[in-house]
Amino acid sequence: MYSVLKHAHMLFAVTSGVLFILRGIWMMMDSAQLQKRWVKVLPHINDTLLLGCAIALTVILQQYPFVDHWLTAKVIALVLYILVGTVAIKRGKTKKIRVFAFVVGLLLYGYIVGVAINHDVLSFLA
Repeated sequence: MYSVLKHAHMLFAVTSGVLFILRGIWMMMDSAQLQKRWVKVLPHINDTLLLGCAIALTVILQQYPFVDHWLTAKVIALVLYILVGTVAIKRGKTKKIRVFAFVVGLLLYGYIVGVAINHDVLSFLA
């Protein structure tokens, strides 16, 4: 069961990143694609499945945020990623703000991946 959840979690994480990049590119291009229903719905479905796998993995592994430092860093970065992502895709007042938020979101996504791989708050610097 662990292996299935781990691989599903990784698949949903990669899908989340790809969808964020795609929507960020469309945002910068002022594409009408951003208004399509599937573009608005699919990321939420994917991220719900990602979170479900994450919760199941924490229970199976008995590693919890605010107990394990690397997992705490990952959760805090995830919250920041979500907030910055909403600014990048729809809440930013100007394109310059949205593009800046998109770049910050990409950096946060990379940090989260590094923390997940290395189980260290230093991410890829560990």
